[in-house]
Amino acid sequence: MNFWETITGSDMTKELKTFESRAQKLPPDYQAAWEKIKTNLWPHSDFTGRNLMPILDGVLGLLEETAADGQSVQEVLGDDIKGFCSALVGEEGAKSYRDKWREQLNNNIAKKLGK
Repeated sequence: MNFWETITGSDMTKELKTFESRAQKLPPDYQAAWEKIKTNLWPHSDFTGRNLMPILDGVLGLLEETAADGQSVQEVLGDDIKGFCSALVGEEGAKSYRDKWREQLNNNIAKKLGK
């Protein structure tokens, strides 16, 4: 990845297009789950969304493997996709921009208080 791709985000655009082309090959119920997963993961992204790329890649790989094995999407993800996404993001340690700002604010207040 070069500097220009980092600044413009074109590397992420290419990666997201690759994810979408992979997702189009999944069965319809898996495609619907993929859309729900993306919707539930994006609020946990940082300012650029780069922190979610490895997570999205891993989830898509899981969906591809389980679809190839013939498992249903409910067997893999359960009924609570939002809970699955929250657990996944918490496990990966992905911090949103709000988390980073909150941490920065707490550190600044601690410095002002002399701690």
